[in-house]
Amino acid sequence: MIAFVSGPVAALGPDSAVIEVGGVGMALQCTPGTLAGLRRGEPARLATSLVVREDSLTLYGFAQDDERQVFELLQTASGVGPRLAQAMLAVHSPEALRVAVAGGDEKALTAVPGIGKKGAQKLLLELKDRIGPPLGTAAAPRAGSASPAAGWREQLHAALVGLGYATREADDAVVAVAPQAEANGASPDVGVLLKSALQSLNRAR
Repeated sequence: MIAFVSGPVAALGPDSAVIEVGGVGMALQCTPGTLAGLRRGEPARLATSLVVREDSLTLYGFAQDDERQVFELLQTASGVGPRLAQAMLAVHSPEALRVAVAGGDEKALTAVPGIGKKGAQKLLLELKDRIGPPLGTAAAPRAGSASPAAGWREQLHAALVGLGYATREADDAVVAVAPQAEANGASPDVGVLLKSALQSLNRAR
């Protein structure tokens, strides 16, 4: 099993990154939050999980070991494959998922695309004894979220430029998601904002 990859970021896409490892480009599927913390040409170290299928080998990358562990635990629940597990981590941090499961919060799970009310109820039952109790870090920022040293505007702008968008396009996208960011308080989730920004840029093209 490939536990992690380390090397310069060779390329970034809307949902993936390529890390150069020993002259080989390793393609990793990543959440927007993980991608927001990567910069093309700069070194990166991502925890990984290899998903083996009959017709494919897919490597998923995570900014933190905790995300990788929760990603794998989520797939032990019936009906949860790697794509749904990744979608859950795109919407919620690992700790937020632990808090939601511990508190039986259906609304938190139905906020994930592809999970309805019945599915959320089933997941809450199955994950309660698997995902573990909250660690007391729910308020801690996830990878790529705003920090005192770099506000969400700077983080989001850098992430978009890192994905290959022009400075003007990144400027326009930041302005487009500003109302959403301000509605979420002082520390909005940059990963969520990045998804919205990419959608606005796709509509503009």
